[in-house]
Amino acid sequence: MVEAGPWWSGVLLPLILVAFALAAAMMDSSLAARDAGGRAGWWEPLRSVGGLLVQQRRRTLAADVLLWRGGIWALLAGGVLASLVTPFGRWSVADLSIGVVWFNAAEVVAWAAVWLVGWGANSAYGLVGGFRFVAQGLAYELPHMFALITAALGAESLRVSDIVAAQESLWFVVWMPAAFAVYLISILSMAFWGPFDQPAGRDITGGVLAELSGVDRLLFSAGRWILLVSGAAFAVPLFLGGGAGPVLPEWLWSVLKTAAVLAFLVWVRRRLPTVRLERYEEIAWMVLIPVMLVQALMVAVVLLVR
Repeated sequence: MVEAGPWWSGVLLPLILVAFALAAAMMDSSLAARDAGGRAGWWEPLRSVGGLLVQQRRRTLAADVLLWRGGIWALLAGGVLASLVTPFGRWSVADLSIGVVWFNAAEVVAWAAVWLVGWGANSAYGLVGGFRFVAQGLAYELPHMFALITAALGAESLRVSDIVAAQESLWFVVWMPAAFAVYLISILSMAFWGPFDQPAGRDITGGVLAELSGVDRLLFSAGRWILLVSGAAFAVPLFLGGGAGPVLPEWLWSVLKTAAVLAFLVWVRRRLPTVRLERYEEIAWMVLIPVMLVQALMVAVVLLVR
């Protein structure tokens, strides 16, 4: 049974997200060093953080500083707010009756946040990166919503604790594999990560990251990582039975499952090439959405038969 945690859980949540994000960044750095044939560079994120803290902020001509900095903080806030309904074991910061809707609404903040960062810098490359992310959002958001709705349909509830309880005998990933796969794809897209990193592509010198430096770049990168962590953590109550597991306490199972999903998402970045944006749009609308409609129909039929 998932319950709303004490008041201090809201203070602890950002620290947990940052810890996961730092661990994931270290893993990504180690994979990059190994692929390059060098020694494990797990310490590189720590050195990068130190360097960005003392680096001077870049300024561009006629930049809209309010929108620029506001987008950075909005990206951070979106990742943290989305995680308010994510349970770790028996506790979550908020056990809302519309938890699935809350999660998706908080994630959508990333659309505005990334676009504002691209627009506010008054930079051609940043603006192209921002518009690329909006276009990418049009591709991933509908399949993402269908994946969330399918899990909610299986539990006949939008409350995350009810979804966890509905998996007591069988995890949703077993009989909703398509929804789980589409959910992971959409999380990669939302964090413009791995094969879906065109908003920060090399062909536009980093896109939305092109004009960011110093603390601005550090906070934006942290928001991107936290968004990835938030999505990985929510996959656990949605499809992997929450904190269910033998021997170990529920909170530890939640942590281990989140770490496993996050490790997979980080690994994907180094193993799959970037997908062209127009190709991804075609796949999303012509393949992912029909697949999700069939998956949702199958779940509905199973519920009716019961």
